[in-house]
Amino acid sequence: MMSAKEDGSGRRPVKGKANRIRSLLGIGYWVQGFRCFPWMAVNFFLKDSVKVDPSTLQILQNSVNLPMVGKPLYGVVSDAVYVSGQHRVPYIAIGAFLQAVSWLAIAILSESNISIFTMSIYLLLSNLGASIAEVANDAIVAETGKTQSSSKKSPSASSGELQSFVWMASSVGGVLGNLLGGIAIDRFTPRSMFLFFGLLLALQFFITISVPERSLNLPKSPSNVGIRKQLSELSAALRKPEIAYSIAWFAASYAIIPVLTGTMFFYQTQYLKIDASVLGISKVFGQAVMLLWGVVYNRRLKSIQPRKLIEAIQVTMAVFMISDVLFAKGIYRQMGVPDSVYVVAFSSVLEVLFFFKILPFSVLIAQLCPPGCEGSLMAFVMSAVALAFILSGYLGVALASFVGITGNNLSGLPLGLLIQAGCTLLPLFWSSWIHDDVKVKTRTE
Repeated sequence: MMSAKEDGSGRRPVKGKANRIRSLLGIGYWVQGFRCFPWMAVNFFLKDSVKVDPSTLQILQNSVNLPMVGKPLYGVVSDAVYVSGQHRVPYIAIGAFLQAVSWLAIAILSESNISIFTMSIYLLLSNLGASIAEVANDAIVAETGKTQSSSKKSPSASSGELQSFVWMASSVGGVLGNLLGGIAIDRFTPRSMFLFFGLLLALQFFITISVPERSLNLPKSPSNVGIRKQLSELSAALRKPEIAYSIAWFAASYAIIPVLTGTMFFYQTQYLKIDASVLGISKVFGQAVMLLWGVVYNRRLKSIQPRKLIEAIQVTMAVFMISDVLFAKGIYRQMGVPDSVYVVAFSSVLEVLFFFKILPFSVLIAQLCPPGCEGSLMAFVMSAVALAFILSGYLGVALASFVGITGNNLSGLPLGLLIQAGCTLLPLFWSSWIHDDVKVKTRTE
């Protein structure tokens, strides 16, 4: 007689594998969100100890993200090259290992031996490891979502549920990372924070290598598929108009915005003298908004066509940027709103609004992605976004120079923010590039 545990449906074993996948992805995305913890220390260390100016800080912030541009290559390798019969979990472990090595190396160096160059090298290594791990995690999400959607009535529902789960896991990590970072920056040295995060990554590494990939029940791919074949499949996918045009618009919608993150950081900390703990609370509030966004999207917004939702987010970003113009002019201060309150309640939301579009767009691409190249296509998307952010940052440096912003003169900030808001609205004129002929969920389940 067949036991309940081994009934013909196989529901319980499948459920157990689904739980293992969620656990692995939950840890991976949580650590990914927690990366803001050491990065808060990096920003203050470069500003206060190395004495960099706003433009140099912004150039460094964007330049160390260059490994993110290589995500398509990591995705192709992950899809085609198996390590001991596995092609997802080993790459998550490799990514965690590289990150642990980089942050622990920074931690054990004395501050006198840390320069902009050495920091850049180690941060590049850290982001290389993060990129590799993210590619493998994103591929598992895409593969699992596609497998689940083939057995459910609503592909958008099943894919969206897992996307929302990992989004919320990353947001929870971000909330905790920013909260602890805001507290720790006033109580511990930056190297102590780097050491803590390095040990956390080492723990993730050991947890990951203890999980056999076969226990996750991931879709099987031919083990003899080479990199050339995988590149051919990726190229074929990118030649599909609905995929190519959607990705092109999405990347351009970021690249065209000249962000002023380094300048705003200096304005808040050096000109307004806002305490680090307030900035930590601000980022916590922003991450909480991201977490709420994941919940709301999963429960209420999956029925909205991706194009309409993404357009609405783009307009909202411009509105918040115009609000920043009033903030920089001191209008809110004249109305009795303290600067710290605005930073926590409004500036934090604008920071995370940039990422709101990623959730519905990832669900869209997961549905359009052909079988067999989930890892490489999702990696290409995130690579395009990373490159767009880098170009956006460099464009922001050019804008700061154009309006006359320096470390000692921030009078051009309102004009810069106004130009930034105008550029944010430009992509709406060709938003028809976003593919919109997809099945969406018609009711909340």
